Amino acid sequence: MEITDPTPAEVRVREAFALGEGVDFRESPDDDPRAGGSWGPERTVRADVLRALLIGGPPRDGEIAGLKLWGARITGRLDLMYGTVEHPVRLRSCHFDETPNLYGAQIRALVLSDSVLPGLTAGTLRVELVLRITCSRITGPVRLAGAQISGAFFANGAELGPPPAPGGTPPPDTPDAPDPEAAAEPVLQLNHAVIGTDVWAVGLVAHGQVRLNGATVGGLVNLDDAELNAPGAIALHAETLSVGTDLRAMRLRARGTLNLSGARIPRHVNLAYARLSHPGATALRASSCVIGELWLREAAPIEGTVNLRRSQLDLLHVPAEVWPGQVKLDGLGYQRLAPHLPADQRLPLLEREAAGYLPQSYEQLAAAYRTVGDEAAARTVQLARLRRHRRTLPPYARLWGHLQDVTVGYGFRPMRAAGWLLVLLLAGALAFALHRPPALKSDEAPDFNPVFYTLDLLLPIIGFGQETAFAPQGWYQWLSYLLVATGWVLVTTVAAGITRALSRQ
Repeated sequence: MEITDPTPAEVRVREAFALGEGVDFRESPDDDPRAGGSWGPERTVRADVLRALLIGGPPRDGEIAGLKLWGARITGRLDLMYGTVEHPVRLRSCHFDETPNLYGAQIRALVLSDSVLPGLTAGTLRVELVLRITCSRITGPVRLAGAQISGAFFANGAELGPPPAPGGTPPPDTPDAPDPEAAAEPVLQLNHAVIGTDVWAVGLVAHGQVRLNGATVGGLVNLDDAELNAPGAIALHAETLSVGTDLRAMRLRARGTLNLSGARIPRHVNLAYARLSHPGATALRASSCVIGELWLREAAPIEGTVNLRRSQLDLLHVPAEVWPGQVKLDGLGYQRLAPHLPADQRLPLLEREAAGYLPQSYEQLAAAYRTVGDEAAARTVQLARLRRHRRTLPPYARLWGHLQDVTVGYGFRPMRAAGWLLVLLLAGALAFALHRPPALKSDEAPDFNPVFYTLDLLLPIIGFGQETAFAPQGWYQWLSYLLVATGWVLVTTVAAGITRALSRQ
């Protein structure tokens, strides 16, 4: 494409391109590209001129050509759709009047740092090195679905999407009202993209959804200090995201759902010091995930539901005060919990399960305590499970459960059973010592012993020959019935507790 009547600014760009040199149009390093719409012709370059250089511009003999601009106003649409660009493109602190179209293009490197754009259309883009939109202000959607970037993608410090109006959304018939379809479109689209190394988005500010569905990232995704604002919607849509190492989001502030459903993250999901807010809806959804460690250390109390159903984790590091009022933990599996807390501080979380009583959640918590050798906490959890289960039973079964709980703690409090046996033994021995029951056959009866007679009544299996030889009368007969009944309760519940202990081993 031949460009006629180039302006002096365009001549400078063309000459520098052939040598791979840069052209700096800025009047000072502090020039704000947001004011680029008012820049004059001395720093204005037509997009068609850049396209002609990138697609067919010849380098000077012995030089490596490249486009390197600072502080330029680029008018018209930079259309490189399906084009192959053999040169790196670096357009820093530039102002674009129209959205560049790089759909299906192949390019060595693309740098748009510190620039202002109305959007970026670059689906299925192929980049050999890196793509940078660092500290850029892009008011429209950044479309990178299906892109393949051999190196890293940098969006640290960028601000994407139209910020909300101070007084709320303008009425639909006003000139400043956003298009409803555009407002619903994610402001950053990396769905099904393949990133060779990292996604670096420290301090990213997104006024709308960030989409990473089905993306594959060879290294880490870094969202430290990012702000994701999508109230009432999904702030981060990252279903089936695959990450090589970590997902970092320390000090993240998210308004809307953080959706990691089906993600595969072998090391850490680090949400330390984060603030997650989606009141009345799901704030964090990490269901069916495989994650090494999930950290919410020092995070603010989550506003909204947390859904971790069917996920598998090695470590779950969430302080008790961070959990919200409702959780969904059905099928969640983990090896260890941090910080290590007494069982009484962990158990209230299981009462917040949206599906009601889930035996597996109690078994999983007890297993985690056994993993670190805290058998006492594990028994406390098992006892809480039985008490919670009791509430689901009919009245007669609840009565029997209360009796087992009071007497021996469902077998998890064996010393309580020993105490009850000792109390009953002393009471029975004293009562029968003061009022000896008559013998059934006086000439054949052994010498009466109140202690062993009481033991005969309490222990249904062991016999000392006292119970069959003597027959109490009056209220002492009712006392003997009470001792027999309570003895059966104690023995059967202790046996059940021993059976549970052996089965755990």
